[in-house]
Amino acid sequence: MTTQRIIYLPLGGAGEIGMNCYVYGYGEPGAERLIVVDLGVAFPDMDTTPGVNIIFADIAWLEQNRERIEAVFITHAHEDHIGAVGHCFERLGVRIYARAFTANLARQKLAEYGYSEETVKTCSKWPETTNVGPFEVGFLPISHSIPESSALVIDTPGGRVIHSGDFKLDPSPVVGEAFDPELWAEVSAGGVKALVCDSTNVFSPNPGRSESEVGPNIEELVSAAPQMVVATTFASNVARVKTLAEAGSKAGRSICLLGRAMRRMIEAAIETGVLTGFPKVVSPEEAADIPRDNLMLIVTGSQGERRAASAQLSRGKYNGIELKEGDLFLFSSKTIPGNEKDVIRIMNNFSERGVDVVDDSGGKYHVSGHANGPDLVRLHDIVSPQIVIPMHGEHRHLREHVKLAKARGRAGVLAVNGMMIDLSGNEPTVAEWIDAGRTYLDGSVQIGALDGIVRDRIRMALNGHVIVTVILDEDDEPLGEPWCEVMGLPEIGRSNAPLVDVLEEDLSQYLGRAGDKALRDDDKLEEDMRRIVRNSSQNEIGKKPEVTVIVSRLN
Repeated sequence: MTTQRIIYLPLGGAGEIGMNCYVYGYGEPGAERLIVVDLGVAFPDMDTTPGVNIIFADIAWLEQNRERIEAVFITHAHEDHIGAVGHCFERLGVRIYARAFTANLARQKLAEYGYSEETVKTCSKWPETTNVGPFEVGFLPISHSIPESSALVIDTPGGRVIHSGDFKLDPSPVVGEAFDPELWAEVSAGGVKALVCDSTNVFSPNPGRSESEVGPNIEELVSAAPQMVVATTFASNVARVKTLAEAGSKAGRSICLLGRAMRRMIEAAIETGVLTGFPKVVSPEEAADIPRDNLMLIVTGSQGERRAASAQLSRGKYNGIELKEGDLFLFSSKTIPGNEKDVIRIMNNFSERGVDVVDDSGGKYHVSGHANGPDLVRLHDIVSPQIVIPMHGEHRHLREHVKLAKARGRAGVLAVNGMMIDLSGNEPTVAEWIDAGRTYLDGSVQIGALDGIVRDRIRMALNGHVIVTVILDEDDEPLGEPWCEVMGLPEIGRSNAPLVDVLEEDLSQYLGRAGDKALRDDDKLEEDMRRIVRNSSQNEIGKKPEVTVIVSRLN
């Protein structure tokens, strides 16, 4: 008799922060029914992924097993969990389940691709559950830095698994549901086979702080500011945006939201009822006529995004508003690793304008949305799972989280992207390895990370590019001299002659001595001319550029 099994398979988010995509399965080996948890994105950088719009998990394995997929469940509306729903829906074609706020934003993303609102099913919180195939899934509320974040309680005939999603243990989160330890204990009382758990802040040694703690500090800062105040935070952190707006309102300032993402998040939160009592806001046009000491802007771009409101304000006017000497700019956010240069560039731009910049280096104006090390231990103790599986973290985070679990006498599994774990027995085992790569959205086209397109782009950026054109007549004789076009290279080399002239002269000499056999063989001709250009460039400018050779023949 074939044994039914529970499997867990991360395709993104395990071994990195971002691009979350997890798969759970139940059934006979190789024929399990599947659910997908989260379809998120990661963001590119100029060093490793120049020109790429966004990055998401390679879902080729899911596409191959599309007929086995029951549904997609989204834990919350951060881009690293929801950002790829529109890009992946056509390839998966299954219904998406989410709570109201998340569902609202998911529908907006799918609408951009022309998909019906019926594609997304709105779910209520626990104890309501959804039955799909062999799974019964419930959204268990937990606090985070965005409204209606939920863990997933995943019941199968083989046992209960809890997928934590992103979380913190906040008793007073300002907006959204507080962490309810009694509810979590009740849900866990019947036994939990595995807790698949957020690892982001595992190295932070102190218990996490509540969102409500930053309010008084922000109010004090805003009330003391003599001129205009501008604050930036994550647009999705609705609680922080509300805290900032209330601080400005209490200081007698009109509030203006700048940035499409900021307005969209607040509108979605109000529409779905998770945000109430938000101060009245004014439009950018109205803000331009309000005295500077009576105005507070809350803007997008806390991570230094070049096109966001923060960056544009740092460079000059934006929507008719300009910061001046003595104004205050507050970063009520943490800089995500990798974004430091962009954020510092904005800070320096403001400094050159005489704007006073305040960041969170002192810990007064921001608290994390993720559980710290002691909070993870507390959740382990409440849930008391048989197995702890860390996710949502780099490899070092996952490894430390496993140590944390084992120190409390629990089994821990370090499962990275592509590692399929069989959870059926008393000890988890690796069932299979799946290719778990990355997909790049490059303009409007999805490309594979190994397709070579971005690699070639990096090589051109590093080395420059030369295009060589040569025309041969009917007798395979050169018609005139070859000519070169260079991009991204110095004009003058060591010989103090134009680089193009040197390359064209060396190529002309080669063609003059090349035999008939070489002149008749396009591949040989291209290879030789490419080598000459690279070697001549190395001698002249110390670089070997990328070379494209175009051989045209007159028939």
